[in-house]
Amino acid sequence: MRHRSIALDPADVQVKIRGRIRSADVRRARQTMADLARLAHEPVLGAKVKLATGPGLAMERRTAEAVLDIQGRLIRAQASAVSTRAAIHLLGDRLRTRLLEITRDWENRRGRHYQQRPPGRSGGERRIVRTFTAARAVPDEAVVDMDQLDYDFLLFTEATTGQDSVVYRTGDGYRLAQLVPQPDLTAPMCAAISVSPLPAPRLTAEEAIERLELTGFAFVFFADSGTGGGGLVYRRDDGNYGLVNTLHDA
Repeated sequence: MRHRSIALDPADVQVKIRGRIRSADVRRARQTMADLARLAHEPVLGAKVKLATGPGLAMERRTAEAVLDIQGRLIRAQASAVSTRAAIHLLGDRLRTRLLEITRDWENRRGRHYQQRPPGRSGGERRIVRTFTAARAVPDEAVVDMDQLDYDFLLFTEATTGQDSVVYRTGDGYRLAQLVPQPDLTAPMCAAISVSPLPAPRLTAEEAIERLELTGFAFVFFADSGTGGGGLVYRRDDGNYGLVNTLHDA
């Protein structure tokens, strides 16, 4: 049952600033969060925004980060731009996209991405079940999406480099693998995300599945030998193989 949204007063939005931030931008950030709260499918319990510039950041770069607490579920986003106003606008767009997504049925959304937990099947040979993802994000956003979907790995297109990439869990944080490693990636990344120095192997889907079986890994990320785009294979709970490609490679 859908909850009636609870209005969020701009004055209730907590704003932290680092560096020289105009008061007009603080007001703009508060109003943006209040407007976005109306899209939530459950009561918004709080909102926090961080605006930063100055020492420690490139002079032309301004960042905006936000967290919305929607009935205990934390929805995060961040953005950077040449001005604080532009960063807030981009931040609002990203949060709006996330809020519209979570208003859909959660189980349907999980099934549309990777179908990692489908009903079991009986008998027959293993087959390849192919799905696509159109996600475009910076690594931090991909990690948030992965956590919200309760996945151990997530294929996406890295927004700064345009490279098909995968984020996955490690014993002490998260790791990012790309078709061609970019260890000096300039997109916002938390310290807990390490970057794999290994390029993705160029394989067919069948070769990737062979490697999956030989290594026993949870997944194999590869560069499709036909398209050059990123692909990912994994074992599904129904005994079949899952194959995920980025949508622009379809």
